[in-house]
Amino acid sequence: MSEPLKDKPQKAEKKIKIHPEGSRAKEKTARIKDPASTHVMHVDEHVTHHEDQAATTNPNTYQLGPYKLFPITTISYILKEEITHYLRDMQYEPLHSREMTLTLCEVIRTRVKELMIPRYKTVILVHIGQLNGQGMQISSRCLWDPNFDTFVSHSFKNTSLFCSATVYGIYFE
Repeated sequence: MSEPLKDKPQKAEKKIKIHPEGSRAKEKTARIKDPASTHVMHVDEHVTHHEDQAATTNPNTYQLGPYKLFPITTISYILKEEITHYLRDMQYEPLHSREMTLTLCEVIRTRVKELMIPRYKTVILVHIGQLNGQGMQISSRCLWDPNFDTFVSHSFKNTSLFCSATVYGIYFE
């Protein structure tokens, strides 16, 4: 009356070795029932630990502050020198002033990068406008650490234009 079932779902056993990029090796033994019967999986996990050599060769420095502070006086001198050099005899022209702001930003950026200030990011802003008796206010907002972050600003005027340049030094932890 009863015949042995030939289509009985068989249990499968697999051993999987996973070697991630690190030095830890995991060995998993999985017993998987036939998916037609149930969707249950049982996994036994055995983890073997090896000494992590990368952590012993390069320890963290945990540096919370700069070794060298942002050189305010040097950058102030750079700003004054470059702005005076480029704008001393220049007359205000809208198209030429647009190109001059880009030129001044690049020249100042190169000079500041030559100082090789470690772990500081710099932001340079230059504004040039026509001198017509009008007023102008420039303001900025940012997240700031008052212990290490700083800025340097310089203003210049001649007979037909004004210039305001600012270099921000933000400490990068």
